[in-house]
Amino acid sequence: MIWNETKECMSRDEMTNLQSARLRKLVDRVYHSVEYYRKKMQAVGLEPGDIRGIEDLERLPFTTKDDLRDTYPFGMFAVPNSQITRIHASSGTTGKSTVVGYTRKDIDVWSECVARCITMAGLRSNDIIQVAYGYGLFTGGLGAHYGAEEMGATVVPMSTGNTKKLVTMMVDFGVTGIMCTPSYLLHIAETIEEMGVKDKIKLKASINGAEPWTEKMRTQIERQLGIHAHDIYGLSEIMGPGVATDCQFHEGLHIHEDHFLPEIVDQNTLKPLRDGMTGELVISTLTKEGLPLIRYRTKDLTSLDHSTC
Repeated sequence: MIWNETKECMSRDEMTNLQSARLRKLVDRVYHSVEYYRKKMQAVGLEPGDIRGIEDLERLPFTTKDDLRDTYPFGMFAVPNSQITRIHASSGTTGKSTVVGYTRKDIDVWSECVARCITMAGLRSNDIIQVAYGYGLFTGGLGAHYGAEEMGATVVPMSTGNTKKLVTMMVDFGVTGIMCTPSYLLHIAETIEEMGVKDKIKLKASINGAEPWTEKMRTQIERQLGIHAHDIYGLSEIMGPGVATDCQFHEGLHIHEDHFLPEIVDQNTLKPLRDGMTGELVISTLTKEGLPLIRYRTKDLTSLDHSTC
């Protein structure tokens, strides 16, 4: 269940202190390294020293997808291109693509976060995991791949496109975990039935994301395949898959708060909302080097619950 006990099992006070320290560093870094942020902060009369901790988060300006498009392609990067190890980008179906750059450390953090998610889903280093997300500029395939390797599992990089071959390898390799979209996993389940190999499948758990899905879909997946299906959340602007996932209790997703500072705001007033109130999820990336973001508006609706922390 736990990959990094030191970070995942912090007390609320310890987490708050860590978040505050990292937020101060984040604000100082973007102020001095990203002209776009410096101008936004100066426009509201803010300097880095004005932010003492997460209690001052509300004073900082929001970041939107339009900001990334206005500075396309590399205007929001906080490091020279020589320090960028990898670039991913959105599809651009709703406008100009948003471009994300990762340093070597960013890739390491991303891998760690996905390893936490995979472990939370009950998979271990002796498992064989098929990655059936798309590889390429989309963050799903490589994000899942590096995370599975980080936690020591054997990775089968299948991507999508040949489902019968995927099922054949699932049987032949003794695959025990799969990472893909929930809709594709339902298609895989149908193919398994058509091929008559359900009794040969050793699958234990799936980690599904990259599209919305419902509890009804989860129930259908679990019933058809006899596994536990887990939700994973992420978006390319923040990191990719691995920002949060759900455990075996399926009562909500656990966000990796040491790296991603979440808040919920009213979509109309943009004022912070209390725990339990539904609003727009806003995330600040506390440790990213290549593309650090302050108060990024995800457009996703959810609520926060710190009661069990």
